[in-house]
Parts: sequence; C-alpha cells; structure tokens
Amino acid sequence: MSFERVAVGTGIGAEPTPNSRLGETIPTDGASPAMRLQILSTEHWSLLASRSLAWNESFSRAGMFLSTLSGAIVALGLVGGASGLGEAFTLFALVILPVVLFIGVATWIRLGVSNYHEALCVVGMNRIRAAYLEVAPDLEPYFVMSAHDDFRGMGVTMGVPPGGGRFFWLAQMIAGTPTVVSILNSVLAGAIAAIAALRIGAAPLTALLLGAAGFVIAIASQSWYVQRGVAKLQAGHRPMFPSPEGESPAIR
Repeated sequence: MSFERVAVGTGIGAEPTPNSRLGETIPTDGASPAMRLQILSTEHWSLLASRSLAWNESFSRAGMFLSTLSGAIVALGLVGGASGLGEAFTLFALVILPVVLFIGVATWIRLGVSNYHEALCVVGMNRIRAAYLEVAPDLEPYFVMSAHDDFRGMGVTMGVPPGGGRFFWLAQMIAGTPTVVSILNSVLAGAIAAIAALRIGAAPLTALLLGAAGFVIAIASQSWYVQRGVAKLQAGHRPMFPSPEGESPAIR
C-alpha cells in the first residue's frame, strides 16, 4: 500500500528529516578537528613525496653527468692512443670537453634547485609537526624530527648531527654532491683552458698556468653563486616556530 506525498505545510506524509547525532554536526565556522588533521596529514605526505622526487632527480642527474664524463675520458684515451696526442687529440678534446662541462654546469645548477626545494619541503613538514603538537602536546617525546622551522630545526630533520664545529660543517659541505660536481666542473674548465693554450702554440708551462687559472676562476665563480643563493635564502626565511634557546636537538 503506497501513500502519496501531500503539499508542504500540512505535515502529513512528509519525509522525516534525518536527525544528526551528537558529535556529527557540521561546524559552520570552519573545518572540524578531524578534517584539519586530515588536511595536515595529506599535505605532510605530499611534501614527503616531493622531497623524495627531489632526491631521486639529484641522484639521477649526478649519475648522468658522471657517466658522460667517464665516456668522454674513455673516448679521449682511445683518440689519444690512436693519434699520439697530436692535433687530432686536442681538436677532439676541445669539441667534447665543453659539451661535458655544459652538462656538468647544468647538473650543478639543478642540484642547487633541488636542494632549495628540499629545504622548502623540510620547512613545511616541520611546521606541520608543530601543528600536530598543538593538537596533541603529549606526543612530543615520540617525535625524533624537529617541529621548528628555523635553520637549526631544518638541520635536525635533514639528518645533520648537531654540533661538530666549523671543521665538521666544512667536511659536510665538501662531501656533498653539489660540491663534488662543482670540483669536477672546475677541473674540466682548467683542462679546456690548458688544451686550448696548447692548441694555439703556448709553452707547456704557460698552458699549465692557464689551466690552474681556469680551475681557480671556476671555483670562485661557483662559490660566489652559492654564497649569493644562501644569503638570499637567509634573508627571505622568516621562522614561524623557532627553536627555543638552550634546547638540545639531540634525540631523547
């Protein structure tokens, strides 16, 4: 037996409106705490995936550059053995080495961009951890990464051991992939300058000095570029959750 709906206002036969249960009301002034945590978790995973992509790109670009450099050295060795390091060798070197240097410079610049992108991801994840601790402060002992977005907190999240002094930081910089690539680029620049000097008839000592000058100029240029980028990063970064003074960043 079916019942027809009647006009609105009589109340007879009208479908009942669903009653909202306690705790299921939709807030009108913003997102619920559960929704806020879901948004933060989604953004956290997005930053983590983006940081992983930056690492993968850095390793693949560095590997491509090293493979190209190895292939060029092997080719130069074969040509040098066949031509006796004569004019054919210098001409071939002046053709292939600038191409390898171009790939090296492009790789070095891209590594810097990837490092900057990773730093942004780390800042975002540290801020999200700070939001987690605002929701649940009792979970702080279980966090091994930092919830502060200043440079000290970024270092903790990026796995840089605290302390160590100036020598430790210098060793970390030398061991970094961008530094290795920049050193190889400088060696390539010096080799190109020396071979070009030999090509135009310069004495071996003059060619050696020109090669050393090319190496020093390349190192100085790349160092200036890095220092300028770091200075701009330090000037533009405004921490929202700085590390408290006297707090030890060591794992508890």
